[in-house]
Amino acid sequence: PALQNAELGKRAPRWIRDNEVTMCMKCKEPFNALTRRRHHCRACGHVVCWKCSDYKAHLEYDGNKLNKVCKDCYHVIIGCTDSEEKKRKGILEVEVSGNSVICSFLQYMEKSKPWQKAWCVIPKQEALVLYMYGAPQDVKALATIPLLGYTVDDTPKSADLPHSFKLTQSKSVHSFAADNEELKQKWLKVIHLAVKGETPECQNE
Repeated sequence: PALQNAELGKRAPRWIRDNEVTMCMKCKEPFNALTRRRHHCRACGHVVCWKCSDYKAHLEYDGNKLNKVCKDCYHVIIGCTDSEEKKRKGILEVEVSGNSVICSFLQYMEKSKPWQKAWCVIPKQEALVLYMYGAPQDVKALATIPLLGYTVDDTPKSADLPHSFKLTQSKSVHSFAADNEELKQKWLKVIHLAVKGETPECQNE
């Protein structure tokens, strides 16, 4: 769990691994060949881009030495708040991984695009919406699908992806594939309820 504000800089954080994110955890800028290096905030352990790691603060756990920190931790540690930061988060910026009905990697295909791996989450507070992320620690979803009213087709179309299922509603078709049958059935159990507007039970246990 994230360090509480009062503990920032007093204890060493758990470092989020580089491969757990595809975008800066502060400004949501995707990491690619251009945005080059990923930096770790020495206070909260989040992975951030160079722009968001351009701050330094004295950290108690490191003998009060000056360390690279992200903008948010900098404001907390030096005790000033940035009213700009309080701007409302967008629809796609829901922190959901820890508080979901179900979440896992699924293969995803839209229209005739190639299959891609996505971290899929149905959050408890919005149990009728499927959020898709590039990676589990990403703070902004790539897409959301409001499940209500979709038709579920769980007969696999391709032998390569036997554990697949499809969601269709008029012209929009979303195809998913799980790694195994058990995972597919878990997702279907939740989705079958969600498309009817019923709140599913938590499947994450």
